[in-house]
Amino acid sequence: MIQRLQSIFLLFASGSCFGLFGTDAADSDVKLDNSILFSDASYNVFDDLVLMGTFGLAGVVFLADIFLFRNRPLQMKLSMLAVALTVTGVAYGAFLYFTDTAAEISAAVTPDVGLALPVITLIFGILARNYIQKDEKLVRSADRLR
Repeated sequence: MIQRLQSIFLLFASGSCFGLFGTDAADSDVKLDNSILFSDASYNVFDDLVLMGTFGLAGVVFLADIFLFRNRPLQMKLSMLAVALTVTGVAYGAFLYFTDTAAEISAAVTPDVGLALPVITLIFGILARNYIQKDEKLVRSADRLR
């Protein structure tokens, strides 16, 4: 059952979560001294401990979720937990950005690839949950026939 389609979706969701640790969400042309996030001219998950924790935990949950194929109800719950962690990380990251002084100087900040990765994570996480749910329905319908 590891070769199922939802396992591939979970692997992609985990990979895009861990991909956030290698990319920036936004860049600045110069270092902004009055900004907490852009003091190094880039905004990434390493700028805040909560961002590292939520996206790291979501990636680990997605990765561990692949090997829980024998317990599909738990697999569905954990995949939704990882999606909720990703949404929490996105919301907290947006809160950090809009409360930072760099939001006022938006002309100096340009978005980067790291903004798309949480969206990709959410898409793959929700697709994985839907396919896990389809498998569970298929198994339950086969149990009724016995």
